[in-house]
Amino acid sequence: MRVERTARALLCAGSLVVAVAGLPARAAGTGMDAGAAVSGFGQHTHNAAGLAILIGLTVFSTIVALLHMRERSRWTRRERDLVTELSALRESHDRAEMLLNAERQVLITWSGRGAPTIEGDLGLIDARRAPGDTDLGLPGFETWLHAVDADALNTAVEALRARGAGFRLSLRTQSGRFIDAHGQALSGRAILRLRETTDEKRELIDLRLTLYEAKRGLSALGSLLDAIPQPVWRRNRDGALAWVNFAYVAAVEAGTREHALEGGVELLDRQSRDLIARDDSGRLATGGRVPHRLSAVVAGGRRTLDVTESAIETGRVGIAVDVSELESVRADLQRQMDANVRTLDQLPTAVAMFDARQRLIFHNAAYRQLWDLDPVFLDGRPLDGEILDRLRAARKLPEQADFKSWKADVLAAYRAVEANEAWWYLPDGRSLRVVADPNPQGGLTYLFDDVSENMKLESRYNALMRVQAETLDTLKEPVAVFGADGRLTFANRAFATLWRLDPETLRERPRVDAVIAACQTLSPDEDPWIDIRGAITGLESRAGLTCRLEIVDGTVLDCAAQPLPEGATLLTLIDVTASVNVERALTDKNDALERTSQLRDTFVNHVSYELRSPLTNIIGFTQLLGDETVGALNERQREYSGHIMRSSGALLVMINDILDLASIDAGSLELTREVVDVRATVDAAVRGLEDRLADSAIALDLDVPDDVGSFVADGKRVRQILFNLLSNAVGFSAPGQQVRVEVRRNAAELTLAVADQGQGMPPDVASRVFDRFESHTLGTRHRGVGLGLSIVRSFVELHGGRVSLESAPGAGTRVTCTFPITEPTARRDAAE
Repeated sequence: MRVERTARALLCAGSLVVAVAGLPARAAGTGMDAGAAVSGFGQHTHNAAGLAILIGLTVFSTIVALLHMRERSRWTRRERDLVTELSALRESHDRAEMLLNAERQVLITWSGRGAPTIEGDLGLIDARRAPGDTDLGLPGFETWLHAVDADALNTAVEALRARGAGFRLSLRTQSGRFIDAHGQALSGRAILRLRETTDEKRELIDLRLTLYEAKRGLSALGSLLDAIPQPVWRRNRDGALAWVNFAYVAAVEAGTREHALEGGVELLDRQSRDLIARDDSGRLATGGRVPHRLSAVVAGGRRTLDVTESAIETGRVGIAVDVSELESVRADLQRQMDANVRTLDQLPTAVAMFDARQRLIFHNAAYRQLWDLDPVFLDGRPLDGEILDRLRAARKLPEQADFKSWKADVLAAYRAVEANEAWWYLPDGRSLRVVADPNPQGGLTYLFDDVSENMKLESRYNALMRVQAETLDTLKEPVAVFGADGRLTFANRAFATLWRLDPETLRERPRVDAVIAACQTLSPDEDPWIDIRGAITGLESRAGLTCRLEIVDGTVLDCAAQPLPEGATLLTLIDVTASVNVERALTDKNDALERTSQLRDTFVNHVSYELRSPLTNIIGFTQLLGDETVGALNERQREYSGHIMRSSGALLVMINDILDLASIDAGSLELTREVVDVRATVDAAVRGLEDRLADSAIALDLDVPDDVGSFVADGKRVRQILFNLLSNAVGFSAPGQQVRVEVRRNAAELTLAVADQGQGMPPDVASRVFDRFESHTLGTRHRGVGLGLSIVRSFVELHGGRVSLESAPGAGTRVTCTFPITEPTARRDAAE
């Protein structure tokens, strides 16, 4: 368009030039004055007009040439574009035809009211026109479609051609094939596409069947998942629970599956779920899926779970396996393995384990100590051959002429089926028992037992056994050993000589019955032999036995059967004839002494009781004489009466003491316990000695606290104890000296002490002063039968107390009696 405008402008310019050039001629034609015209333009104007015409023609031709060239170039480009478009149209046509023929289909196109254009696989349809459709130009659909499908297709095609209404129908031919009909309006044309979908329908049916089977399989899978005890769940893309099995419902205690899904009850806490989501990508990148070991509350209890979650197209699926028991078993196994390792470390046997590649995988402390190897070297899991080479370099292996062959024989144990035992004699003098036990899973276990000490002990044991056998054989006492089977395993010469046994019989190891039968010829008493047989062959009890055997020649033997290890029995015999004779003599003497003692006691009792009666009469009549109830006495008679009274009283005291001792010895003396006032008891004992104190010019010092109180005891015996102690103190004191009575009391004990200032006693006398009938005057005027302190000790011990004596020559004597405050258990065994 721009070229046309340019051409028009040039034509207008040329026309203007021509018009200017022809101006004089027009003027002449109009009848104007020629002279004026000639005078206006002149000759010069005539020349200019010719030049303008020439210039105009030149410009016009130039413009025409330029326009021609420009149009030619434009048409050339247009021709190229048309060729390109034609090529593209041909390619599109070929591509459309290829696509049309790629599957079995037909395209029917209506451009107007005329007959349609049919392209494609015409065998798909019957192209004959149906009667009455000539005007419409429709193919005869009724000839190859079912009537209902043909009517529906005709109606849809009419609507398409009339109103451009598109449609898509699924049709079925009379032969059973399926046709997909798609109609649409395009560029004023109505296009109907018929495509066979028989295979697609079959595939769809197969797909539906597959989906049905898959649905049934999913239902069975769901039932299976509901039956397993492990919680299983499925999440949607948002991470919410979409399905759970019954085990999951029971684990979270939701009651029903619907409650678990609606409430979104999670088995795992937020931290555990975040950990699974965070680690899932990294685990997938490295390949393989390792379960997460997590802790969760399952049915109200804390459990350990192995949780696995996997991503699927619709979300994620997961399963949790309860491994609490497995963890417990694993922990127990680990503890057991640690205990086994500690146990093996405590064993004196060296243990080393090698795997199938002959590498060291375990060794105990005894192994390190046996070979004295570097722990760093052992921790590096060296080969068995490397250890042997290092031991050989350190000269710790047996010397071998061909070490290579010996080493090969040792390592051949890896291929053995049964354990191999060997003996290694090391250069340092040790002896090792080596057991190579192959493992069922491959590898080898070495057991190194240092039997050097055992061999030495065995040698010493054998030597000791020989020495003991020789020693027993040379003993004078008969000795025999019977085994667990009841056979005689050893008998020394004394045993064979005593029972006159044949050496040939002993070598045959006779049974115990045969030995007893041979021995009974010399000792016919059956009772001890029955006990001996039971001790040797008894199974229920293995107690020792002692019995006595008497031989017909008068010899007496003490037999002892002592159980030995492993069911053996040692039988020893000792000749006790001499000791039996001595024992019999001693027994006879003891019987005589007992009869003598009994006779003495009887005599003392009878004499004491027989003396008490006349003595009582003497005392009574003496008191009558002293009271002068029968007449007045002169001074000498009164003196004699006093001597009789005092002697009778002393004699009565001795007789009472003897009776008390006899009662104590017979165990018939009983204490009459009562509440005893300590102060009153001391005063009563002192009153009985006032005359003696006055006659002897001896002072009495009473140290009795006012709050001393009372205690439970036999008051009569306590007064008797104080009386005897004061009598001894007065008897061993010189005129002018002092006797002290001291009473002390604490929470548990009451102490009565009587001390004098006499000459005291040497240690040898003090040690016997409590013995009966031990009387030591020590140069004083005191006389007695030596029963006072013995009576004191007996009475104090009957109260559960104790007596102590402190005395030294020139320092006086102090006797202390201690009584328990609490109720004591009366002691019957008074000191003799």
